[in-house]
Amino acid sequence: MNHTLSVLVENQPGVLTRVASLFARRGFNIESLAVGPTEREDWSRITLRVDCSQHSIDQVVKQLYKLINVLKVNEMTSDDAIERELMLVRVTAQPKDRADIIRLAEVFGGRVCDVGPTSLMFEAIEHPDTLYAFEEILKPYGIKELVRTGRVAMRKATTERTRSSRMRVLA
Repeated sequence: MNHTLSVLVENQPGVLTRVASLFARRGFNIESLAVGPTEREDWSRITLRVDCSQHSIDQVVKQLYKLINVLKVNEMTSDDAIERELMLVRVTAQPKDRADIIRLAEVFGGRVCDVGPTSLMFEAIEHPDTLYAFEEILKPYGIKELVRTGRVAMRKATTERTRSSRMRVLA
């Protein structure tokens, strides 16, 4: 089962290494990882996507709280959070096919960000499942290059609540 964790940490050197090594020691593959600043300059947010059982993720959350620089851990679900990724993709695009490819991209929230003699580059910021579908639609045209960021997530305003077993604020 896939789990998305949002880990609020102090913005200190080595924190990401300690968090990631906790997962590595348990033999979990991190499918997605995104790290960035938050509204506070001294905090960062690490968003991880891992495939493991609920029991295992509960144990990892407990171990995360034992790390000195971890402030808060949230497990996000698709019901209570907004999840997004950024994808940049370069597609083979002869002039006769460009209008069709651009229309397809627009359906998936894609926008042209570079035009070459034989290619188009798109950017799309969407839910990861939508980006996967966009990628599949573009494959017949010939994907030359593709890169995706890690998943980021924030809890929806309509579902903000304290989950004592999943969340603890130490600040």
